[in-house]
Amino acid sequence: MTNENPLPRRAAFAALVAAIAVLLFWLTWRALAPLNGWEALILLAVALTTPWTALSAANSIVGLALLLSTRDPPAAVLPALARARIGRPDSVTAIAVCIRNEAMEAVLPPLGTLLDGLTEAGAADRFRLWLLSDTQDPVIAAAEEAAIAAFAAAHPGRVHYRRRSDNTGYKAGNVMDFLESHVTLEKFFITLDADSVMTPAAVLRLVAIMEAEPKLAIVQQLIVGRPATAAFPRLFQFGMRAGMRSWATGQAWWQLDSGPYWGHNAIIRVAPFRDHAKLEPLPDGSRILSHDMVESVRLQAAGWAVRCLPAEDGSMEANPPAMPEFMRRDERWGAGNMQYFRLFGLKGMTALGRLQLVQAILLFLGAPLYAAILLLAAGNAITGGGAGTPMGALALAVFAHALCYFSPKLSGYAQALVQRDVAATYGGRCAFARGAVAEFVFMQLFEPLSTLNKAIFLLTLPFGARTGWAPQNRADRGIGWGDAARLLWRHTVVGVVLTACFASVSVAALLIALPFTLGMVLAVPLCVWSADPRISAWLRARGIASTPEEVRFSKASVPNS
Repeated sequence: MTNENPLPRRAAFAALVAAIAVLLFWLTWRALAPLNGWEALILLAVALTTPWTALSAANSIVGLALLLSTRDPPAAVLPALARARIGRPDSVTAIAVCIRNEAMEAVLPPLGTLLDGLTEAGAADRFRLWLLSDTQDPVIAAAEEAAIAAFAAAHPGRVHYRRRSDNTGYKAGNVMDFLESHVTLEKFFITLDADSVMTPAAVLRLVAIMEAEPKLAIVQQLIVGRPATAAFPRLFQFGMRAGMRSWATGQAWWQLDSGPYWGHNAIIRVAPFRDHAKLEPLPDGSRILSHDMVESVRLQAAGWAVRCLPAEDGSMEANPPAMPEFMRRDERWGAGNMQYFRLFGLKGMTALGRLQLVQAILLFLGAPLYAAILLLAAGNAITGGGAGTPMGALALAVFAHALCYFSPKLSGYAQALVQRDVAATYGGRCAFARGAVAEFVFMQLFEPLSTLNKAIFLLTLPFGARTGWAPQNRADRGIGWGDAARLLWRHTVVGVVLTACFASVSVAALLIALPFTLGMVLAVPLCVWSADPRISAWLRARGIASTPEEVRFSKASVPNS
């Protein structure tokens, strides 16, 4: 654990968040005052969304400052990294992969590469691979078992398989059953999802960090998107990667030993996790779905350190291949995070632990508030309430909020354009800029649409709306116009009505609103086009939004490159 007093850092960070929030609120007040009833409600909704927006901006400002001024940003926020002796570990580590109804031909090859790499590093006897299955369908289970048996035969003595007869507690229950029933000599375990990829170097680094600091319970590494062929994940994860770099670095600076856990691509100390992170059912008998942050908070309350390693190399996952899968994933996460309202009364929780649960709630609760702002603004416009609103001041307030909201990825983009070595991993500044522009245009259209979808889901959640915790579709596929229309016709109607409302007032009102309504109007074609194999091929052929891994592979494939 850190010997630093965290209070000065946290006080400075809180002051930065407060300053940004006050500025954003003042700009909105200046644009709307004097207030009518519509505008008072708009200002209230803005006040409720501003803490998250200000937090995003503050994290990215601190993160960018560290990225630009520090020779080794990950070591600057995780001192144990500088002390770590990376090599053959002293301890035995389990690599635990949770699977459920997965295509094993996609799951097993990256794991084989990882095992082979650990063998080449002379650490084969220090790692045991466990495939922890929650598959219930007997036909799928039989194919799964056969595939793993063949895989185990190619890696004798290193691969273990366990399938539960029921999936009580979902993934969290799967992992805890493994720890209580099967772990023997393992001191640490690394959690992987079925679509996770980790390199041997990344795994050895995580183990070395844990061995260097005995009070660490979890070290969570950054997770970036695997190279994708489909346009949707390719564009989405380009911006997410840039944003996570600055966000996570800034957050790790002030959170110190009270960091996040995202459920996979992390290393965990077995004993404290088994002792403190078992999740009981909620009072109504339901299970906690978004388990990872709760497990982190419980370990912190027990006096253990949870740290983030803001390094992206060697840690990847697959993102949803198309818009429908992405929206369903968001709904699952949103349903899980809303359960956190029931957890604030748990005994022993630290103040920062409660704050982390609040952050997780705000990540999704902001969606209905943003949707409410648009609806209230439209109501204000068509009733004539906004006739005297100074459009210049309103545009400035809207721009400031958007700038702070998107500041994590904008900070990541700024770092890559300033630091030549970072841009070089993407093929150079020009290649990076092309990807950034394509991503930003696409996400400016998609983000309001996604926000509206989350808002609709969360507003219907108390009335029984559920997506279930079904297996994910991880395959690339095109989407038909009929399927897209059935999924998104409501979003399109909302977008058309809102656009018409603002257009009826003035051209200036329409232009200010269009960045937030155009994506809704274009929801159906956006869904189809972002899954169209031809558009995906066009992006790949021009190297737009390529990952550093793609760039390295491309260079390695060209002689004398």
